[in-house]
Amino acid sequence: MKLSALDRILLLLTSLFAAYEIVVGINNLSSIPITAYTIGFGVLLVSALLLFILGVDSLESPAVVVITTIIPLSLSTGLVWQHLASFRTFYLIFALGGFAAVILTRSIQIENKLPTFVLAIVHGISGVVIFLLPIIFSINRQMQPAFALVGVGGALMGLEGLILAFSRFQTIISKETMRRLLPWLLLMTTICFVAGFKLG
Repeated sequence: MKLSALDRILLLLTSLFAAYEIVVGINNLSSIPITAYTIGFGVLLVSALLLFILGVDSLESPAVVVITTIIPLSLSTGLVWQHLASFRTFYLIFALGGFAAVILTRSIQIENKLPTFVLAIVHGISGVVIFLLPIIFSINRQMQPAFALVGVGGALMGLEGLILAFSRFQTIISKETMRRLLPWLLLMTTICFVAGFKLG
């Protein structure tokens, strides 16, 4: 599907916000969270630029599944390392193992539903961490209220995942409509992440 001029502007803005977070927004943290956040926003930046250049049809590539897994795993690892010290090692092992499992199940021919199950577990756990952790910490006043925006960004990211999953099937919403929503969701997700980390 060909991108409109508005779609390209939205994707360009997404790239700029992600680049801002990489260059300016991540500081005063230990090396692991900085690395995790930098990787997450870096992949977000590259993904937006690839969509800008190649269009949404590039989402059909099998490699996209693997690449997009990096974003929630990296961001959730940074959040856990920064805010849940007792779970750091356990979650880092989960993130690395989960990513390896996604690569393995997507790189070999498997006829059953194991690849989908592995992907759902990895995305599900990392998505819940990104969604709930900032909101809980904001409610408990352990962080500023604006930090909850990171959780909102996590929810929007989950919606993007659903759109990508259902775009391959004929549903109530047409494939073209779902693809048209992606640039908007990608931009709103990135803005929520940047604002949440900056103001929270």
